[in-house]
Amino acid sequence: MLGLVLCAPLLAQVPAPAAPVSRSRTQVVLLGTGTPNDDPNRWGPAVAVIVDDQVYLVDAGVGVVRRAAAARAAGVSALKVTSLSRVFLTHLHSDHTLGLPDLMFSPWVLERPVPLDVYGPKGTADMTAHLEAAWKEDIAVRLFGLEPQHTRNYRAVVHEITPGRVYQDGKVTVDAIAVTHGSWPEAFAYRFQTPDRRIVISGDTTPSDAVAAACDGCDVLIHEVYSAERFKTRPPEWQTYHKAFHTSTIELAGIARKARPGTLVLYHQLFWGATDEDLLREIRAAGYGGRVVSGKDLDVY
Repeated sequence: MLGLVLCAPLLAQVPAPAAPVSRSRTQVVLLGTGTPNDDPNRWGPAVAVIVDDQVYLVDAGVGVVRRAAAARAAGVSALKVTSLSRVFLTHLHSDHTLGLPDLMFSPWVLERPVPLDVYGPKGTADMTAHLEAAWKEDIAVRLFGLEPQHTRNYRAVVHEITPGRVYQDGKVTVDAIAVTHGSWPEAFAYRFQTPDRRIVISGDTTPSDAVAAACDGCDVLIHEVYSAERFKTRPPEWQTYHKAFHTSTIELAGIARKARPGTLVLYHQLFWGATDEDLLREIRAAGYGGRVVSGKDLDVY
């Protein structure tokens, strides 16, 4: 298991001095940076935006609850299991949602005091209803057996969203940005404005000027990416697929030049044999001179 690292951005391949993460009210934790590829060091895609003691999750990949526990054990105290009560889904691909039943049921068993609020595209309500039906025997045994469980806080309170402001409380506003992810009818990026930082998370997307505009000098832009060099080695049918669904290092360099983030964080990386350093080199070669890091599970920004 990887340890949590308090990360500053990387300038090329040389680490910059440690950023004062602990002084900010806002932390961003990469709970998982993986793809459907079975990399044991990269769990399913999930990001936690934390403002003071409040947790806002983006996506629910495999292992999301235990990844939160690992981050908490390494010092991110806000990531208590009972605090995992909001999630914003970028889209409904399985790698981004396989942890959703875990997020519904595990914190409930461990006495989460409220249901799970789920924000996502059309189809989210059907998905959560089917998950609840799939675990109906578990629910019945826990509610009516010997277990001292008397709430129904496994429930998903679903908010099917459209682009624009989708959430606001005293600590954060959240805006959904429509993006293109191949043949999915709806997919979203998210912009979080907190008291001291602005964070944009791309989700899965082809190059999007809307994401660049949503960032517009944001503190942190977390963006998916694939290796443009290793893309050339992929079979033609997979090249067609990836081009329609994802963003290459070369394309991301162009987006980042428009977006001007304080830190560009690569996640959900498709390496195909490349390394983190290779991705950074490709982005530099494509003309992006800002701060950039290739994220790993449990990194904190």
